[in-house]
Amino acid sequence: MKHLHSGKVRDVYQDDDGTVVLVASDRVSVFDVVLPTPVPDKGALLTQLSAWWFKQTAEVFPNHLITTDGFPPEWAGRAMRCKSLTMLPVECVVRGYLAGSAVRDYQRDGTVSGVKLPAGLVEGDRLPDPVFTPSSKAPQGEHDEPITFEQVVDLIGAETAECIKDASLELYTRGAARAADVGLVLADTKLEFGYDADGELVLGDELLTSDSSRYWPMDQWQPGGPQPAFDKQFVRDWAASTGWDKTPPGPELPADVVAATRERYVAAYERLTGQRWSDD
Repeated sequence: MKHLHSGKVRDVYQDDDGTVVLVASDRVSVFDVVLPTPVPDKGALLTQLSAWWFKQTAEVFPNHLITTDGFPPEWAGRAMRCKSLTMLPVECVVRGYLAGSAVRDYQRDGTVSGVKLPAGLVEGDRLPDPVFTPSSKAPQGEHDEPITFEQVVDLIGAETAECIKDASLELYTRGAARAADVGLVLADTKLEFGYDADGELVLGDELLTSDSSRYWPMDQWQPGGPQPAFDKQFVRDWAASTGWDKTPPGPELPADVVAATRERYVAAYERLTGQRWSDD
C-alpha cells in the first residue's frame, strides 16, 4: 500500500486497486498547528462517527465510503477504505449560528463570506436560516480564507457550485435535526466534495464529526459569548489561554485537558449515534 501523504490528523494511503485508505490518528490540531500530545481514541471516534453519518445520509448525497472493515489490528476502528476522489478546491462551510471566525468577520462588516447577516447579532446567536459560507483550501500550516459564492462559481463553475451548496445545506439540516433530537446544537460544519473515477460528484473527507463541526449542549446554550462544546474548542480555548503565539511547536496538553477532551469526543459519539463507546 502506497503512502500518499500525512495531514494534520489523517494519513492517506492508496491500495493496488486504486482505492484510498484514510487512517485517522489521535493527533490534535488547533490554529493549524498539530500539538505534541495525542488524545487517546480520537482517531477511532472520528472514524466511527463519520462512517455512521455517511451511512445515515447516503440517500441525501453519494459519499466516498466503501468500508471500515478488513484492516490490520493497528488500524482497526480508525481506518476507512474510500473511493479515490479529485477534490474540489473549496471548503464547504454551513453555519446555523454565529461562532468561530465568523464572529470577527461579522463584527467587521456585517457579512460572512459575502453573505449579509442581520444587524445586532452576538456570538452564539442562531441565524434566521443556515448560510453557506465557503472558504479557500489553504496549504497545511496556513489558514483557510473566506470566499464568496461568486468566487466558488469562478473556481468550479455555476452548476457544480449550486450542487455543493444545496448538498451542504441539506446535510447540515439533517445533522442539526439529529443533534437537536439528542439535546445538541450543531452550530456549524465543514464539508468537502470531489469527483470519483466515473466523474460523479461525491462527498468526501469526514462528515459531521467533532473535528469538522461545532456541537454545543442545547441546555447550556446562551448567546453572548463562547459556548460549552463537544469538540476541540476546549483545546483551542486552553491553548489560547497559555499565551502561546499559535506558531509551531504547540504546547504539550496537560493530562486533565487530554481526559476532558476525550470525554467530549466520546459524549458526542454516544449521543449522536445512540451507541455506547467501547474501549475494546
